[in-house]
Amino acid sequence: MLKYLVRRLLMTVPTFLIVATVVFTLMRLVPGDPAAVMVGDLDDPTVLEDVRKQLGLNEPLLTQFGIWIDNVLHGELGTSIMTGEEVLPAMLDRLGVTAQIVLASIVLAILIAIPVGLFAAWRQNRKSDVITMFLVILGVSVPSFWVGILLILFFGVELNWLPTIGYVSVTDNFAQGIRYLILPVTALLLGEMASLARMMRSSTIEVLRLEYIAHARAKGLPEHTVLWRHALPNAFAPVLTVLGLMLGHLLGGAVVIETVFTLPGLGRFLVDGIYARDYPVVQGTLLLVAAIYVVTNLIVDLLYPIFDPRVRL
Repeated sequence: MLKYLVRRLLMTVPTFLIVATVVFTLMRLVPGDPAAVMVGDLDDPTVLEDVRKQLGLNEPLLTQFGIWIDNVLHGELGTSIMTGEEVLPAMLDRLGVTAQIVLASIVLAILIAIPVGLFAAWRQNRKSDVITMFLVILGVSVPSFWVGILLILFFGVELNWLPTIGYVSVTDNFAQGIRYLILPVTALLLGEMASLARMMRSSTIEVLRLEYIAHARAKGLPEHTVLWRHALPNAFAPVLTVLGLMLGHLLGGAVVIETVFTLPGLGRFLVDGIYARDYPVVQGTLLLVAAIYVVTNLIVDLLYPIFDPRVRL
């Protein structure tokens, strides 16, 4: 276990280096100059050059990249051009908002999609399975931002049941915080829940064809016992891999959802940084997202043998 863990951690080094290189390069290819954004309408080449010098943008690209990597290794991600905040504390502060949305979506997706997938597999090719799969495919096909807009129009504007913009932390006011999270979590949840249910159905169908399932039924075990105690543990292993990948989708979807619902999360911070050509914010945020994604998939790999003993680290 320890040897495998060390090997996987070492593999993350080139991953982060590639991500850092791609992020740095793409930001320099995007049209626009952060110094010009800071200067605004002041048409003074001297002031513009001074600002570029302060930001280190007058250095060669390789020098800029080397300075940035050195700062990252020392835990310094720079200062935001648009807000003047230190990037690392600002990201961690906004990460709490995004974490609430993403974790709530993952938990609800698991609680809903797994029973739905089991039920659809058990009723394979019957009317209930066809209806379930139709709804699942519909959920996968509908963009989350469009769902978010519909939820705002229906539950916020027409019925006036739930708030549509703003944010209250659940740690400050639990009941009010939940009300502010219902719509964005629902918009983010539907597509991922549908993907998870479809994978659960496919995996369960394969497991239900195995001999040990026929043996369990031949012993007279109730069908719910066969499904939950015998089929689920073996069918869940492929779904676990999808959960690791789903985190990346949710983090990407959070960028859109936080913009639609004006939530002060990491995704909104990233979007504002892109608009402002805020190099430190965009580079730091994307590195943090990559780190979360890599760590999550490492944890999934370590959990895999628990659900599938045939897998050995």
